[in-house]
Amino acid sequence: MKMATANPDHMRNGESGMTLVAVMAIMVLFAVALLAVAPSVQIEVQREKELESIRRGEEIAEAIKLYIDHHRGTKLPESIDDLLEGLPQGTKKRMILRPSAATDPLSEDGKWRLIKADPQIISAFAKRVQAYNNGLLPNNPRGPNNQPSYLDRYSIQLLVNINTGTEDEIDPNEDFDVTTSNQPFIGVASQSRGKSVLAYYGIERHSNWIFTPMFRGTGTTVVGTTKRETDRPVP
Repeated sequence: MKMATANPDHMRNGESGMTLVAVMAIMVLFAVALLAVAPSVQIEVQREKELESIRRGEEIAEAIKLYIDHHRGTKLPESIDDLLEGLPQGTKKRMILRPSAATDPLSEDGKWRLIKADPQIISAFAKRVQAYNNGLLPNNPRGPNNQPSYLDRYSIQLLVNINTGTEDEIDPNEDFDVTTSNQPFIGVASQSRGKSVLAYYGIERHSNWIFTPMFRGTGTTVVGTTKRETDRPVP
């Protein structure tokens, strides 16, 4: 009587089938893990873009101040190129803005929105700064040789409007002026209408972040961590 023997081909097929099932199971687990991680990765990427946008916006704000100081408060820049060209210093030019800062990481075309010295626009931002600063509005930075700031001539009317105007900010669902050149400006903002991961002076909307040298005082650059945490200064 012959004893039944295992068919090698069947054994190999069975092993191959089990290997395939194991590989598929690993792939499913890997896909699930990726789906779980994806939101946090996306948030971190967005956070880094916002931080870079704030850094560049702050650079532009400082460049605007230097430009206004150079012209003794009589002239505002009319394009980002005015800042990129630098300021006369003897026979050379003194650079006041890095080329990389001229690009907004949050705008689709990379262009900054130019903010004119309009009380209705600036005062809404100033009110948020005031609220963030426990009801106090920082003084403008001092001018050259510790003289009164040339920014003061632009802020007087805005200060009046802060007390009489509204706190309305840009509604992301409505159209707003997007001017990127050929306009005297006192600050810049992003064209992005998105809600932010970070809070800038307590503001959680990209389009309402205004980077301007006015109402900042000294060392008042403030950035929040996340919307779930309390705002705190960045070291």
